[in-house]
Amino acid sequence: MPCVPTTTRGACAAGVPDLDYHVQSMNSSKRRARIFGAIVAGALLSCMADSQSARSEVRIGADGIGGTVTSPRGAEAGVWVIAETRDFQTRFAKIVVTDEAGRFLLPDLPRAKYSVWVRGYGLADSPKVDAIPGRHLDLEAVIAPDAASAAKTYPAAYWYAMMKIPEEAQVATLPGGRNGYLMWMKSMGCIGCHQLGNLATRTIPKDLGTFKSSQEAWLRRVQSGQAGRQMINIVQGALAGIPIHYLADWTDRIAAGEVPAVPPSRPSGIERNVVATVRDWSDAKAYIHDLSGTDRRNPTVNGYGLLYGAPELSTDNFPVLDPLHNLATTFKAPVRDANTPTTHDDPVLSPSPDWGEERIWDSRAIAHNPMLDRSGRVWYTARIRAAENPPFCKKGSTHPSAKEFPIDVSERQLAVYEPKSGKYAFVDTCFGTHHLQFAEDANDTLWTSGGHEVIGWLDTKKFDLTGDAAASQGWAPLVLDTNGNGKLDPWVEPGQPVDPRRDLRLAVSLYAIMPNPADGSVWGSVAFRYPGALVRFDPRTRLSEIYNVPAPGFGVRGADIDRDGVVWVSLASGHLGEFDRRKCKGPLNGPTATGDHCPEGWSFHRLPGPGFVNMPQMSVESSYYTWVDQHDTLGLGANVPIATGNLFDGVHALVQGKFVTLRIPYPLGFYAKGLEGRIDAAAAGWKGRGIWITSGDRTPWHKEGGKGTKPLVVHFQIRPSPLAD
Repeated sequence: MPCVPTTTRGACAAGVPDLDYHVQSMNSSKRRARIFGAIVAGALLSCMADSQSARSEVRIGADGIGGTVTSPRGAEAGVWVIAETRDFQTRFAKIVVTDEAGRFLLPDLPRAKYSVWVRGYGLADSPKVDAIPGRHLDLEAVIAPDAASAAKTYPAAYWYAMMKIPEEAQVATLPGGRNGYLMWMKSMGCIGCHQLGNLATRTIPKDLGTFKSSQEAWLRRVQSGQAGRQMINIVQGALAGIPIHYLADWTDRIAAGEVPAVPPSRPSGIERNVVATVRDWSDAKAYIHDLSGTDRRNPTVNGYGLLYGAPELSTDNFPVLDPLHNLATTFKAPVRDANTPTTHDDPVLSPSPDWGEERIWDSRAIAHNPMLDRSGRVWYTARIRAAENPPFCKKGSTHPSAKEFPIDVSERQLAVYEPKSGKYAFVDTCFGTHHLQFAEDANDTLWTSGGHEVIGWLDTKKFDLTGDAAASQGWAPLVLDTNGNGKLDPWVEPGQPVDPRRDLRLAVSLYAIMPNPADGSVWGSVAFRYPGALVRFDPRTRLSEIYNVPAPGFGVRGADIDRDGVVWVSLASGHLGEFDRRKCKGPLNGPTATGDHCPEGWSFHRLPGPGFVNMPQMSVESSYYTWVDQHDTLGLGANVPIATGNLFDGVHALVQGKFVTLRIPYPLGFYAKGLEGRIDAAAAGWKGRGIWITSGDRTPWHKEGGKGTKPLVVHFQIRPSPLAD
């Protein structure tokens, strides 16, 4: 029998020590590195048995490349095989995982010349080999010579886990204490914009300058570029400078040779069936927050069609990807008013190590989210004017919503793009916009988050018929039915004592937005406060409900809803939160229903990843957003929640209670934000479906490849087996 690896390092089952166990058990990094080599040498001697007899021929079509990955220790199972070409206008890479016998098949490769190589836990990258589709290709894996070399390809989570977390007494003044500190670091601050733990962040760039200490270097680093003011305000303001000491200690230990714990296993099970296709778009100075290529309600819309991105603060050149022809283009989004502000006016607080004094961001539209409708038009949350609202939004207006709750300013409105004609139309809204989702109703109501203490909507059917944005929109404050009579009554303002005769207005704003297909309600997540909450809004009664996150959860960010009305939410506590309102035992309104009244509705699923060195019980994973695959576009089942794996270069799908991680091992540093599923052709099986994700980090130059790398678009697909074509 061949020698088939059973652990991360590929140690064989027959009497060879488990390398992971030994490497992780060592307290000293230097000792770990010395013994690593000895263990590998022993594994090599034990695994020299000829594995050729167990290799069955990989069936390769005209558009595939397949073969077997071996090393001196035998077949290498659960490692990635990467094929990349620069023959197209976009970067194009296809990535698969080897099966239990080290076999692989790269399917559906457009005709081009490819560089193919192997990357995996316990390995150093193999030499790149030229290949073209239709050929058999055997590859020789390279065993990492030491622990430091092996750790280069670990997810950022394992490096970030080396960072120490302040003791409770140091952060006692923060809401939530130690948990509140982590909420800022993982959700509201650093990792809300980019990874911590990738090569770019776990080292101090030489071009930053010369400093007396690493603490001085970090204090200077967080002031770099146009985001410098925001970073320094979080680190020195909200967090009182505490992170600087721990960031410096972290990078000092890494510079001295300390390496992280070993990932517990290579990809296995469903994870070996993943096929990932990587392309790029936009430009090296831009970042793309979200994308859309279909109608969420009917994911067969726009099959094989173009994908559209929203570049938020960075540029008004909106990216468009043609995945059939591997072609990336842009169109310039206009604004309505000449006095619309631009992010180019945001100053560079201190020079960036990558861009110096250059102001690389220049956007008036600051588009955040796109969303296709039934006809393939693209709706954007995008700025069209300066913040001052028109008179119909303000006090004294006859607009029904303004009479109830006038609004003076909105930072971002709506726009709609017609791809066929190229027309880009403005939709002026009184309420601010951030995320957007269509309801499954007769009016194709478009719901948005982002309004200051309101929820906003647009009757798109009415807007299409009349072109009247004012008459087609509405908004409402978020009001609890604290008197319990089932109707909206005069309310008590936030901060005032509950009055059993009146309702209570909430001083919260919604981050995610999610119409419930089960009952027509609309849900939103409440982020940027401790511990965070979910809000339910009933469009018929205009009343709301709020559900705070109970322990051990905290730190709400992006969320989505399944077709049964269960809400799934990313939490800074290292969990995927699940909330089912049907499980609530007490009253859902009345004077006691103010947020803490339904802890029984919550369940928590610990995300993959290690714990911190001095806080091991919590996963370090920091998920930015959760999306639910309501229509089984990926092939893992309907209603599967998928959380962005922002420290794992991919996403985590919760399948029958267990997480399946879909990781992009190349280029390292992929940071998922927006994702969407599309069924291009239902009859095509796994090849006709998948999910699309854009890299949404604000620092694309932090990825492997450094300055000059562009934002990525990833297509994840799940085939029935690792060798399926």
